[in-house]
Amino acid sequence: MIKKLYLPLVALLVLAFSSCSKMGELSPDYFTTNPEVLEAIGGKVPVTITGKFPEKYFKKNATVEVTPVLRWEGGEAKGQPATFQGEKVQGNDQTISYKTGGTYTMKASFDYVSEMAKSELYLDFKIKKGKKEYTIPSVKIADGVIATSELPTVNSANAAYAPDAFQRIIKQAKEAQIMFLIQQANLRASELKSDSLKAFHKQVVAVAGDTKNYKLNNIEISAYASPDGGVELNTTLAENRQNNTEKYMNQQLKKGKIETEVDAKYTAQDWDGFQELVSKSNIQDKDLILRVLSMYSDPEQRETEIKNISSVYKTLADEILPQLRRARLTANYDVIGRSDEEINAAFDTDAKVLSNDELLYAATLTNDNARKEAIYKKTVELYPNDFRAYNNLGMMAYANGDLATAENYFKQAASKNANAAEVNTNLGLIELTKGNVANAETYLSKSTGANTANEALGNLYIKQGQYDRAVQAFGDTKTNSAALAQILAKDYNKAKSTLSAVKNPDAYTNYLMAVVGARTNNADLVKSSMDKVKQQDAALAAKAQNDREFAKYANEVK
Repeated sequence: MIKKLYLPLVALLVLAFSSCSKMGELSPDYFTTNPEVLEAIGGKVPVTITGKFPEKYFKKNATVEVTPVLRWEGGEAKGQPATFQGEKVQGNDQTISYKTGGTYTMKASFDYVSEMAKSELYLDFKIKKGKKEYTIPSVKIADGVIATSELPTVNSANAAYAPDAFQRIIKQAKEAQIMFLIQQANLRASELKSDSLKAFHKQVVAVAGDTKNYKLNNIEISAYASPDGGVELNTTLAENRQNNTEKYMNQQLKKGKIETEVDAKYTAQDWDGFQELVSKSNIQDKDLILRVLSMYSDPEQRETEIKNISSVYKTLADEILPQLRRARLTANYDVIGRSDEEINAAFDTDAKVLSNDELLYAATLTNDNARKEAIYKKTVELYPNDFRAYNNLGMMAYANGDLATAENYFKQAASKNANAAEVNTNLGLIELTKGNVANAETYLSKSTGANTANEALGNLYIKQGQYDRAVQAFGDTKTNSAALAQILAKDYNKAKSTLSAVKNPDAYTNYLMAVVGARTNNADLVKSSMDKVKQQDAALAAKAQNDREFAKYANEVK
């Protein structure tokens, strides 16, 4: 009898203890992450976690809160928790079957800080069962963080240069007109004594006489007849006006002992000039006249149709047509500026005689940075409202790694011209070095036209985690930042080629080459590149020892 009572009692006790027992520790084998090793992307550390509660694990009246936590020495960062419930719990969370268990997916993202370079991702579990609450041991599920995207390659980017507008040879032209009476081609004394023609001859003489500063190229003569009067008559008139003007001009050149080419031509009926004058006038039925010109191409039909507009023809005859009976004289010549030697000499003796563009150009004539800086500072002194010298001083400071001085100059340049593409490019770079991505994006939206705008945008896209877009922006640029974008976009062959072509390779160039080696399983490349890093930058070499990029190559980076 006792034996019969004992067995059911044991069964009840087992059931009771089973229902009250705690949910135990979970094995790391139940969890995977994507990526397997966490990586910083656009200032964040994103991860997708896939987990599993095994069969007969999840109590029917329990809830489990799962929290991803990224831990490192001296700190941690928590992700958004997810809650799961047993089959008997009333709620809106994902239900996990006691009998079959269940899988789940959750996402987490952490704001990157440098201490995360050597960190580990855990899951914390908080379990509630009725009124009881307890935790089970945390489970490590991933290592972190590959932080290659956070390398400060933007610090060695090329700041934008504000160019000079100096031209040694500037083409100029001096014009004058000789007017004719209707159906006449003779040169009237009143026209030959006009102030316009006197100024023309004076300029020709001055240009021809100063071969150091000028070069007279030629004189063009364009003679015209107004479009009224018929093609045959106007052809004769225009040709005679050309011949008479050319003869006159040759006489004047011979008299002044000036040698240059005289190129003459004529236009029998100046319909283009007629259309231009009408379109600029306020005469009645202007639109109707212009419509006639667009409808008919035959000269005689055009003239007939316009004459039929009797209300305005007299106005045309009095105001428009007389202006078309002319010969236009054009003296084409070059203004010759100072030579390189003269500009350098002027800077050394009396910089005040140089224009702002000549001074800015002078800075391009030397590779001596001290002289270049002196030229820009003199430009600031003489032309304080020109943003370009401030910008270029900032560019030099940026190249030297003096970001505080660079920013100061860029801000002074912005105070002179806040819309200059070069200034906005450079202020955008400064903001990127500070990690202020939103501010950088605002500046770089106004960078179009600057010589390094695309490079700056490439650095912005790296910070935003848009790696393919960054590669496209960099194009064929051979810089550390361009190679970094290619590495992050997983184009390792291109990155290696870019790094090999960097003009002045520094420690970061070699560090990135070591990353390429690590990602392509090339231990020799890792070792040779890290040896160079150790010679160039001991601090960066020490950093590599904690970089998850080199987890497989500990011996090569020590």
